[in-house]
Amino acid sequence: MSNPAVSSSSIIGHLDLDAFFAAVEQLERPELATVPLVVGGDPQGRGVVATANYEARRFGVRSAMSCAEALRRCPHAVFLRPDHARYRRVSRTVWEAVREVVPTVERTGLDEGYLQLEEVAADVREARAVGEAVQAAVRGATGLTCSLGIASTKVVAKVASDRRKPGGLVVVLPGREAAFLAPLDVRVLPGVGPRSAERLRAAGIERAGALAALDDDALTAVLPGKIGRLLRDRARGIDARRLELASENVSISQEETFARDVSDRERLHDELRGMAVRLAERLARGRQVARTVSTKLRYPDFSTRTRSTTLPVGTDDAARIGELACTLLERALAERPGALRLVGVTVSKLETAVQLTFVEP
Repeated sequence: MSNPAVSSSSIIGHLDLDAFFAAVEQLERPELATVPLVVGGDPQGRGVVATANYEARRFGVRSAMSCAEALRRCPHAVFLRPDHARYRRVSRTVWEAVREVVPTVERTGLDEGYLQLEEVAADVREARAVGEAVQAAVRGATGLTCSLGIASTKVVAKVASDRRKPGGLVVVLPGREAAFLAPLDVRVLPGVGPRSAERLRAAGIERAGALAALDDDALTAVLPGKIGRLLRDRARGIDARRLELASENVSISQEETFARDVSDRERLHDELRGMAVRLAERLARGRQVARTVSTKLRYPDFSTRTRSTTLPVGTDDAARIGELACTLLERALAERPGALRLVGVTVSKLETAVQLTFVEP
């Protein structure tokens, strides 16, 4: 086995707050920690689970499940509607605390992100101590727990952060990345979605190690093209991505689940334009602009499609965001027509708005 003190040129941490929305609710109402708690939509309607605490997860409740199904699985669960403004405030406090320990981070959401640990740790042994300090800082600032994975690559760090929840810390030593991933289900690899997993399973490939072992011909037969090579690299622990520091990869989104499926295009466009207005207001308050606009569609069978476009220059203009969102909706519906149970808009690749001041000569 590799020596834990062996230096690595790249030491990356992945931080994931444990059941974040539910954990924030439990801060204000500690009695909820001992009962199944589901944060999401109306269980009597068509809402979706945003997150569930670990008590609810024991009954098979999980994120993205319909709240009606969550209620069937756990009839005595407490259901709460999300308070996104409060979650954003707590998230800011979390990341301020993290940056006190590790200055360079890439947030990928309110509740997760990557840490550039080689800045503050010479090797993985020191990185473990830094990770413990990060967990203590988050707990001290907010009362929340987080799980951490530490490895030489993003993909391995992300998988590691999910292996010992809640509150765990998993370190994968340099040179042990492929061995760590090998026994795990291929679905744990970022990028392996339902279709890729189905094709892999049909070929008898269920573990990351089996995917990693495929030669080029066998890989092409199962997953042709760039995606196959990318996923095989990830199964081997290979990932050249570094932290994205030019602009944090945090997104802002709005979505609506309808009481009844909607096929009327005018209503769908109105919904998207209304969301665009609210997103533009949030961008303006944060003095930010967005370069990427995405539209999300969910069909009655729960299949979901997302279409995105990226602009050369960021915008916070509601009309422009709405126009792009509607165009993306039409593109998706041209590929698969039908009524929708949910639509949403997301803006991402956020940047600080540049304010120009003109001075008379």
